[in-house]
Amino acid sequence: MSEAIARKQRPKFLALHEIRLPLPGFVSILHRVSGAGLFLMLPFLLYLLDRSLGSPESFATYKSVVGNPLVKLLLLGLLWAYMHHFCAGIRFLLLDLHKGIDLQSARNSSRIVLVVSIALTVIIGVKLW
Repeated sequence: MSEAIARKQRPKFLALHEIRLPLPGFVSILHRVSGAGLFLMLPFLLYLLDRSLGSPESFATYKSVVGNPLVKLLLLGLLWAYMHHFCAGIRFLLLDLHKGIDLQSARNSSRIVLVVSIALTVIIGVKLW
């Protein structure tokens, strides 16, 4: 019996590029990634908050840091992460209440999450940029 198990062909690696993940699964993974990104970038955001509220000199430091185009791009990415995490969180709360559990509703709600989070990011990003 152990020889039959040993001879069985098992995959040696997981081919991530071959996995066909449905849209709700993609939204779920993005929800986790956005939450982790927000958590990891929290010290940077707190630093910016501290620089913006401390004194006129520290506010000048804040303006010089935020004036950098790479920092603006990073903040735009963090804005998207927050918007996506918020919208997907509402979706998951509704799923916990057994709203939209069937397949078509789940696909539609995941599309709505992606569209709304990107639209809100663009609208708020244009206002802040």
